[in-house]
Amino acid sequence: MSNTIAFITGANRGLGLETARGLGKLGITVILGVRDIARGDAAVQELKREGINAEAILFDALNPATFQDVCKFIASKYGKLDILVNNAGVALGPLFGNNASTASQDLLKRTFDVNFFAVIELTQVLLPLIRKSPAGRIVNLASILGSLGVHQMPDSPIAGAKELAYNASKTALNAFTVHLADELKDTNIKVNSAHPGWVKTDMGGAEAPLEVSEGGKTSVQLATLPADGPSGGFFHLGEALPW
Repeated sequence: MSNTIAFITGANRGLGLETARGLGKLGITVILGVRDIARGDAAVQELKREGINAEAILFDALNPATFQDVCKFIASKYGKLDILVNNAGVALGPLFGNNASTASQDLLKRTFDVNFFAVIELTQVLLPLIRKSPAGRIVNLASILGSLGVHQMPDSPIAGAKELAYNASKTALNAFTVHLADELKDTNIKVNSAHPGWVKTDMGGAEAPLEVSEGGKTSVQLATLPADGPSGGFFHLGEALPW
């Protein structure tokens, strides 16, 4: 995979950095999309000490101009993009509790801007480069909290986590996965949603049961699927999840 190029958003820490590490250890060149170049460069140096070919570029989900800059950079240096991991996301309110009757329009819009609209726009900008790959892979970082099926299960394991803005943004992201995978079904590009698990990150908190080292595994699996692998699905560590 020495000629494989991956771009991971929100990649200077947490799940994004761990995904970059997992892909890099497979010999894939990883480009870290970061809001802070100094922190991105520090993450790159950390990866390089592990023998990983990495670099950082400015990416801000709330600044579409950076999407074009990323596209131009990848096009001029590599000519194609093999893997896009849409990892960047926000949870702006407490994930536990139910605020369906009180969630503000501001909270909903700010959450959807990052978790949904920015993902679609970036993917559309980079898709021409992904089409040039012999085996393009797009991974959208969703969450089991976006699964309507799991929320409706009797004795649901996520019954107490009903923060509307975050959950609905991930449900919408899953819809994008389904629609884009269908549009690209006759190409070499595979599109899937990943649930990383409840991971000890700034978002997941210290009480989460999974270490960060476990959290990146699903994204790495979906980013490196073989030609006969699935597309248009929702997975955690190889297990299909209900929409």
